[in-house]
Amino acid sequence: MDILVMAAQLLLGLTILVGVHEAGHMLSAKWFGMRVEKFSIGFPPKIFGKTFGETEYMIGAVPLGGFVKITGMVDESLDTDALKQEPQPYEFRAKPAWQRLIVMLGGIIVNVLTGILIFTLLTYNYGESYLPAAEAQRFGVVPNQLGQQIGFQPGDKIVKINGRPFEQFNDVYAPDVVMGSGSYYTVERNGQLVDISVPADFMDKMADADQALFVVPNDPFVVGEVVPAGPASKAGLEVGDRILKVGSKAIQFFPELQEALKANANKPTPLLVQRGAGQVTLTVNVDEEGKVGFRPKSLLNYATREYSLAESIPAGTKQAFGIVGAQLKAFGKIFSGEASARKSLGGPIAIAQTYGGTFDWIKFWTLTGMLSMVLAFMNLLPIPALDGGHVVFLTYEMLSGRKPSDRFLENAQKVGMVLLLGLMVFVFFNDIFKSFF
Repeated sequence: MDILVMAAQLLLGLTILVGVHEAGHMLSAKWFGMRVEKFSIGFPPKIFGKTFGETEYMIGAVPLGGFVKITGMVDESLDTDALKQEPQPYEFRAKPAWQRLIVMLGGIIVNVLTGILIFTLLTYNYGESYLPAAEAQRFGVVPNQLGQQIGFQPGDKIVKINGRPFEQFNDVYAPDVVMGSGSYYTVERNGQLVDISVPADFMDKMADADQALFVVPNDPFVVGEVVPAGPASKAGLEVGDRILKVGSKAIQFFPELQEALKANANKPTPLLVQRGAGQVTLTVNVDEEGKVGFRPKSLLNYATREYSLAESIPAGTKQAFGIVGAQLKAFGKIFSGEASARKSLGGPIAIAQTYGGTFDWIKFWTLTGMLSMVLAFMNLLPIPALDGGHVVFLTYEMLSGRKPSDRFLENAQKVGMVLLLGLMVFVFFNDIFKSFF
C-alpha cells in the first residue's frame, strides 16, 4: 500500500508540473500565431487523445515527462520532413527570434510562477511552524553517526552558526551552511564553547537518507497517534501515554526511544508507560526495523509565524528561489569534485520515496513546489534537447544576426537526446542501487 501511495503522489505531482510546463510553451506559441500540432502529458505510446481545433491533446503511457509539437520546430520528435519546404507564416521557424525565445522560455517561466504560487499559498494558509533555537537549546541535540564524525556529542547546545546567533533550529540544515565554504557551528558543551567545522564533502555524506538529519533536538514526547492494528495498538498503547522505560532502559527523549527499540528489534519488549496519574506496563512486539507503530507528539514549544497575503508573496518567492540557489550550490559541489553525482542525484524512485507512503497535503504541495523550481532550473541548463539549449541558439541568433542551420539544430538535438537518455538511465539505475545496496 505504501508503494502505491508513493507512486500515486509521484504521478500526480509530475502530471501537474509537466502539464503547466508544456502549457507554458503551448499558450505562448498560440499567442504568437504558431500552429501547435500536439500537446502531450507523458511520452508515447498514446493512451488517449482528443483533437480540439488544430491541436491534439494526448496522454502518453510513459509518465515521466511530456512535449508540445510546434510546426516548423526542430524538437525531440526529429520530424524534419516539413523543414524541407518553404516556411509558412504559422511555423515556429518563420517567427522573429524574440518570439521563439519567449516560447522556449514559456515552460520555465510557468514552472517558476507555479513554484512561487505554491509556496505563497502554503505560507499564507499555514504560516511557518518552526522550533525556536532557544527551545532546542533546552535539552541539546542528539547526533547520528555523521554528526559524531564531524565532532558533535550528545547534549551539545548549538548556540551559533558561522559565528552568529540564529532564530530557528532548521537553520542548522540550511544549504548555505552545509554546502558553504568554511562553515562551522558553535556549541555549548559542559559550560565551554566549542567550534565544529563543516567538512567540504559534507553534502556527499548527507546524501545517505539516514544521515541527512545529522543532529536532532532532544525531544521529550507523548504518544500523539497510534497506527491502527499495529504492534503498539495491539499492546494497548494510547494517545497521551508517556513512555518511561523500554525494558530496563529509562526514556526521556524520542531519540532515546528509537535507539532502545532498535536494540529490541524482533522481540516482545515491556514498556513502562505513564497514563494519567498512574503507570502501566505493556508488552509490545517490536518489528525488524525497531518500530512499533505510533507517531510522537513533541513537548517542545514550537512557534508559528503568521503572514498576511502581502507578506506571503515575498516570503514564498524567497523560499522558491532558495531552492534554485541550493541547486546551484549542489551542482558546484559536484563539478568541483567535492560531492559525488551518484550520491547526490536522484530519479523517480528517489522522488517517490521523498513523497512517502502516507498522503499529507502540506508535504505533497511543498515537494511539488520544490520540484517545480528544480524542473525550471534543469530545463534552463544549456543542453541541446532541453529548453536551455534552444535558448542558447536563439540568443546566438539574436546577437549575431545569423540563424544556425536546420541541419546543425537537428544534429545538436540528437546529441542532446543521447545525453539526456544517458542521464535518465544513470539516475534510474542509481535509484535502484541506492534502494537495495
